[in-house]
Amino acid sequence: MAAPKLVGIVGSFNRPSKTYALVQDVADRAAERYGFASKIYDLYDVGASLGSALWRKDLDDQAKEVVDAIVGSDALVVGAPTYKGSYPGLFKHLIDLIDPHELRGKPIIIAATGGGDRHALMVEHQLRPLFGFFMSHTLPTAVYASDRDFTDYRVSSESLSNRIGDVVSELAAFFPGVNAVLAAAE
Repeated sequence: MAAPKLVGIVGSFNRPSKTYALVQDVADRAAERYGFASKIYDLYDVGASLGSALWRKDLDDQAKEVVDAIVGSDALVVGAPTYKGSYPGLFKHLIDLIDPHELRGKPIIIAATGGGDRHALMVEHQLRPLFGFFMSHTLPTAVYASDRDFTDYRVSSESLSNRIGDVVSELAAFFPGVNAVLAAAE
């Protein structure tokens, strides 16, 4: 039996990126706990065709591969930097190229980064409704991180680390067979 697939989507072109570091940390912990095969993509990975694509069929092969990975995943970790109180437009455009039924029922960990606490509700007011439209299962704990939660593009805050642990634990409801294995190992 193949390992379940977890895909991380980072709504940023920046490298290095605190948003990428956050998504990577969440994905790594989930992969360790549940045995996921995981892959992280940022907007740079999607490539230049995203900006000119009106429809999914207009994407080049590189971008189609990323969209196929998103749609074919068993779970998603979605992270976006906060840009003027919301997520970046090209990130939204990527999501717009996915048919709503393709994310229906998929568990999604939502995360965002920003310069300070002022943007903390972005996850609740922007990301949760976006994936609610797709009828996805956004997990109850959303993860927001500000600049002070990182050191050299690595999660360094204990409170952020605890929130990540909480949300990773919430995936257990979607992968009960893994929980039985973990419980037996303890």
